[in-house]
Amino acid sequence: MHSKPTNTYKNYLVDYALHLADSSLIMGHRLSEWTGHGPMLEQDIAITNIALDLIGQARNFYQYAAEIINSENSEKKITEDDLAYLRDSFEYKNLLITELPNDDWARTIGKIFFFSVMQFYVYQKLIHSSDQQFSAIAEKSFKEVTYHVKWSSDWMVRLGDGTEESRKRMETAINYLWPYTGEMFIPSEFELNDKNKVTINPADIKDDWLNKVNSVLAEATLSLPADTWMHSGGKNGIHTEHLGYILAEMQFMQRAYPGLEW
Repeated sequence: MHSKPTNTYKNYLVDYALHLADSSLIMGHRLSEWTGHGPMLEQDIAITNIALDLIGQARNFYQYAAEIINSENSEKKITEDDLAYLRDSFEYKNLLITELPNDDWARTIGKIFFFSVMQFYVYQKLIHSSDQQFSAIAEKSFKEVTYHVKWSSDWMVRLGDGTEESRKRMETAINYLWPYTGEMFIPSEFELNDKNKVTINPADIKDDWLNKVNSVLAEATLSLPADTWMHSGGKNGIHTEHLGYILAEMQFMQRAYPGLEW
């Protein structure tokens, strides 16, 4: 869809920015599906605000990716909207867990919890990136994600240590989501080929993530399932069938009315 920079290193920076943006965008879009359907008004507003936070983070990373691309591209300049809405599914680099259907409240909470804890440690390290723009975006996002972790942790405990029904649903959700968590810590090419210490290696945060997850689950009287085969491929454009439906909904206006201006 877009012409990448000729500089190989800048390609890695664009891919990394798109990975962070895509994961936040798709997760935010999924959570926005709860707007008007939450279990109570307060939580309806809370999950909508989390969705807004994630889409805001995505916008910041898309803007930076566009800036890098445009700096070496003499053709038509691209915008954040081009990157968000006008790519094909195989060009998206989001984590697979973000595109999974919400299903019930328990699965949604589990998704937010696993994803937010991962984001917490990613942004915590990315604040110290040698790239000032990545660092600034991470610093702002870190404050938002800190709340996401607290909110979802509270719900994990509330459901896990609640009624027999809520516990059963939370256990079912964890078992379903667990095989999608391993991908978070598998470094991609654009994360490994970083000579200037701009990105972080996700493998470095796995232990911190696991310790935090186990701590919250212990309070919730829940536990993780046994290690199993893990899904992967999202960072490289290999996705579940669910992403296609999300993009069909997201991209309708842009595809139906190319170049539309308000």
